[in-house]
Amino acid sequence: MSERFDAVDVIIAKRDGRRIPDDQIDWMIDAYTRGVVAQEQMSALLMAILLNGMEPGELARWTAAMINSGQRLDLSGLSRPTSDKHSTGGVGDKITLPLAPLVAACGAAVPQLSGRGLGHTGGTLDKLESIPGWRASITTEEFLAQLESVGAVVCAAGAELAPADRKLYALRDVTGTVESIPLIASSIMSKKIAEGSASLVLDVKVGTGAFMKTTQRARELARTMVELGSAHGVRTVALLTDMSTPLGRTAGNALEVEESLEVLAGGGPPDVIELTVALAREMLAGVSDDDPADALRDGRAMDVWNAMITAQGGDPRAPLPRARERQTVDAESTGVLTRLDAYAVGVAAWRLGAGRARQEDPVSAGAGVVILARPGDAVVKGQPILELHADDPQRFERAIQALDGGVDIGPAAAQAPSLIIDRIGD
Repeated sequence: MSERFDAVDVIIAKRDGRRIPDDQIDWMIDAYTRGVVAQEQMSALLMAILLNGMEPGELARWTAAMINSGQRLDLSGLSRPTSDKHSTGGVGDKITLPLAPLVAACGAAVPQLSGRGLGHTGGTLDKLESIPGWRASITTEEFLAQLESVGAVVCAAGAELAPADRKLYALRDVTGTVESIPLIASSIMSKKIAEGSASLVLDVKVGTGAFMKTTQRARELARTMVELGSAHGVRTVALLTDMSTPLGRTAGNALEVEESLEVLAGGGPPDVIELTVALAREMLAGVSDDDPADALRDGRAMDVWNAMITAQGGDPRAPLPRARERQTVDAESTGVLTRLDAYAVGVAAWRLGAGRARQEDPVSAGAGVVILARPGDAVVKGQPILELHADDPQRFERAIQALDGGVDIGPAAAQAPSLIIDRIGD
C-alpha cells in the first residue's frame, strides 16, 4: 500500500520551524503507530518539536491524532457526571487513594486510569497492589459496571487507549526529548481525554521532587494542558502545588495506603487533607453542592473506598505488608528542621525497594520512608527524624547516601511555602 505522505517532508517542515499541516499530522501518528514510519524518523521529528515547539492548533491536532490511534471510552450512559484527576507525580503523592472515593461519595463518577512508578516517584497502582487480592487490570465492561455501582475506579489503562502514546513515550525516553512541554502535554492529555470524562483536574507539581523544577515551567505545562482539554471539549482546571517537601509522612506503597486510610477515617497529615479536599472541590464544581470535607468526617468516603477495593478483588480489612527491617536516620544537631528535600526522600524510598529503575522491575510493598519530623519541627541531636523500611538490610546504606544533603537543621524555621501555589483555568 502506498502512503499519502513522506515522513522526511514532515520532519523538514518542523525542522525549519513551520507548522505541520493537519493531514500530515494525522498520517504521521497513524503511520508511526502502524510501524510504517521508522523509529529514527520519529526520533528526528520529536527532536525538531523539542527545539521549535508547536502552535496551539497544531498541538491540539497532534493530540487528537494520538487519541484517534485507539479507543475513546464513552461514559455518557452513566447515571452521574464524570470527573477525573491527574497528577504529574511526586514523592508521597498518595492523593488519588482518598480522593477518588471522596469525590464519588459526593455524587460524581471518577474514572481513574493510573500508572506505575518509575524512579523516585511512586505509582498509584503499585500502592494499591499492596492490598491483598486487589487487581489493577479489569475489562471495559467491569470498569463501566463499577463506575455505575460504586462511583469510582482506579485501574490500569487498557492497551486500546492511545496506543500511539505508548510508542512515543518509550521513544522520548531514549532520545533526549522527555522535557518538551508539547510532548509532555499531549502524552498526558491524549490518555486523559480518551478516558471519556467530562471534566479533568490537573495537579501539576513544582519543586525538587517534581518533574517540573520551576514555577515558570510548571505554569507553562499547566496552561498548555488546560488549553488542550478545552480544545477537546473537556472542562479542565490545573492547580500548581508544591513538591519541594514530600506530601504527608510516608513515601512507599503499603505505607502510603495506611496513611490514606487515616485520611479517609477523618485524620491524617494536614497537607494531605488540604490537597485532597482542594482537588475534590475542583472536581465537584458544578456537579455537587456536597462539601467533601464533610464526607471525610462522616465516613461516606471510607464506605466508597471499601466498596471500590472489594470490587477489584481486594480485602480492605486484610493487614498490609510490612518490611522486615527498619533503621532510623537521626538528627545531627539540635534546632529546627528547615528542609527535607522531596527528591532525596524519593530516591531513598526507591533504593529501599519501593520504586523501580525499569518498568519490568518488581517493587517491595512494605519498603519506604516514614517521616518522623517535618520542616518547622524542633528537633534535638540524636532524635530520629526518618524511619527507613526495607526487606533487605543491605539497602539501608545506599538509601542513607541518597539523603545526604537533603536534610537541613537551623536555628529557626523558614516560612513554609504554600502547598497550593496557583490555579489555572476557568
